[in-house]
Amino acid sequence: MPEGDTLRVLVADLAPALVGERILGLKGTHRAVAGEGKRVHGTSVTDVRAIGKNLVIEFDNEWALRTHLGMTGRWHRYRPGQHWHESPAKARVILETRAVVAVGFAIPTVELGPRPHVLRSLARLGPDLSDPAADLAPIVARARASTATNAGDLLLDQEVAAGIGNVYKSEIAFLEMVHPQTPPATLSDDEIMGLYTRARRLLVANTTTHHRSTTGDRRRGRRAWVYGRRGQPCRRCGRAIETTESGYHARITYWCPGCQQRGAP
Repeated sequence: MPEGDTLRVLVADLAPALVGERILGLKGTHRAVAGEGKRVHGTSVTDVRAIGKNLVIEFDNEWALRTHLGMTGRWHRYRPGQHWHESPAKARVILETRAVVAVGFAIPTVELGPRPHVLRSLARLGPDLSDPAADLAPIVARARASTATNAGDLLLDQEVAAGIGNVYKSEIAFLEMVHPQTPPATLSDDEIMGLYTRARRLLVANTTTHHRSTTGDRRRGRRAWVYGRRGQPCRRCGRAIETTESGYHARITYWCPGCQQRGAP
């Protein structure tokens, strides 16, 4: 699933091509644009921005388009008439201007409507960790109010802080040497703030590259400490990386039994 840094990279690609441009068409297979896309025909794009793991495109008629890429979605940018790299049947959103065709493939969540209504659905999100200016002060209180039962699920709770997905969840817990199954109630305020401060540092550092790294080494196969490395030796202690599943969607968390003993059940 694309995380906050990926959305910032996407905005850096789409915004220069779309902002200020007149919309010639908004269509696609998703019912949100198939039914209401005509509402923005002839308008101009005023803003393209990331809010957590959401991409928001705003128009000068006070409407907005929000997409959440989920596990499958992706945006491509083409020139008019250019061959698409994926099947048109997967084109959930097609945004056309004179110079650009932006296509959202296999996107599960699409919302189009008056801007206040669209943004209202994002009001519950916590601070956006991919924003270097985000205020982290409310995070401890938000974390204490979360219903998450372990540190891994807490990091995925977008109402605490927005932008963390499955990759960063595993990497942050490893770097802070916290076992992913640690009950949040046993974490101190400083430990909670440490997790999210680390998260922002990593997310912001990777907002300018398509080749994210949490290790500082961008060579292939060395971009992560634990994520995707089940059974491989820990880069610090040599113990084999293990996995566990938790949460409503049984998300997989990668962790090191040698380095992450703090808070282990």
